[in-house]
Amino acid sequence: MKRELSRIQTIERSLIRKYRKELWAPFLNAVSKYELIQEKDRIAVCISGGKDSMCMAKLFQELQRRTEVPFETVFLVMDPGYNEANRKRIEENARILELPITVFETNIFQVADHQEKSPCYLCARMRRGHLYNQAKLLGCNKIALGHHLNDAIETALLSMMWASKIDTLIPKARSEHFEGMELIRPMYCIREADIQAWCDYNDLHFIQCACRFTEESSQGHISSRRKEVKELIRELKKTNPEIEHNIFRALHAVQLSTFPGYKKDGILHSFLEDYNR
Repeated sequence: MKRELSRIQTIERSLIRKYRKELWAPFLNAVSKYELIQEKDRIAVCISGGKDSMCMAKLFQELQRRTEVPFETVFLVMDPGYNEANRKRIEENARILELPITVFETNIFQVADHQEKSPCYLCARMRRGHLYNQAKLLGCNKIALGHHLNDAIETALLSMMWASKIDTLIPKARSEHFEGMELIRPMYCIREADIQAWCDYNDLHFIQCACRFTEESSQGHISSRRKEVKELIRELKKTNPEIEHNIFRALHAVQLSTFPGYKKDGILHSFLEDYNR
């Protein structure tokens, strides 16, 4: 007689079996390809409460069970000022997923709420700073964020169309303000749609961004350029199913010799520098 699996067993098995190609394999690929984890690392796996970071946390758990490279994790949840319902949802999902979370509180939403100019930018900077600081206090040398493939390609398109530059997220980066700390993005090769499919398959429901500004944006009061880019990619995908992967691969194959200009280490360079030699 076949043994019936518990809910958590079904959730964990689906990561490495049903969604092996979509989630587990690209997670391992990013960890290996970008050299994200080293022996004796102590990593703060940062959980916002959304689907991406929760999925990342489970992938980290599975990796720790199977890897021959010893490393430690702290499943770190920062409460920037969530309302009671969202805080409760995060704690309940952590219980369902059997994630031993460490929660710390900040007043980030309250501070950003009184910022008339660029509150989202301020919120993001404050979040990052608090995460680095708390992770360092807990003896971590890295923080892991749940940015995925779509975040990378959308950021590249956003920067081109609205910031007049080609810029995006990279798989890892050293902190400029917290010595010895590093940021890693192990979900870098995973598509957002596949994370959502895993959630739907397991009937998991996570919070959306709980910020007041985002909620207003979803109601049409604040325009969302990222939503426009998502819709653009969705439309292009109808005639080119590989559009996401093509843009992603392009980020890894920039042909500087064909660009009229580029910036490195804050210095703007022109193609004429080499052309006139």
